[in-house]
Amino acid sequence: MTRSLPAEHVAQGGFAVHTRGRGFSDITVQVADAVASSHVQVGIANVFTAHTSCSLLLGENADPAVRDDLERWFARAVPDGDAIFEHDAEGPDDMPAHIRSILTGVSLTLPVHGGKLLLGTWQGIYLWEHRIDPHQRKVTVTVLGH
Repeated sequence: MTRSLPAEHVAQGGFAVHTRGRGFSDITVQVADAVASSHVQVGIANVFTAHTSCSLLLGENADPAVRDDLERWFARAVPDGDAIFEHDAEGPDDMPAHIRSILTGVSLTLPVHGGKLLLGTWQGIYLWEHRIDPHQRKVTVTVLGH
């Protein structure tokens, strides 16, 4: 562990993600750009989306089959139109999208070192759209550090 440093700098920005409907959007570059423009050398980046039917995921970025497998698993675990769901005001994917978002989360906290995100070799940051129709999603990146 390196010596403790006060969080002397806070930067916050954001960007929009235009989804094509259910599936993954790779946002690694946009988050990395937000971190670089913050000028924080050592600290943390919090990535947050203020939506209840999409989520953020840190996962495998080399093989798209991983994301396909996740989608198939969730389709089985939380199927659209299941009769147990009362909340369906926006269609059969409404409540399943909320459950998927709750289970996977709407924020990530990532380390920053040397002014860059400290990600593993095969890690990427994704916005996971849980609705069938396309949406515009907002992502906020807050960077704290020295």
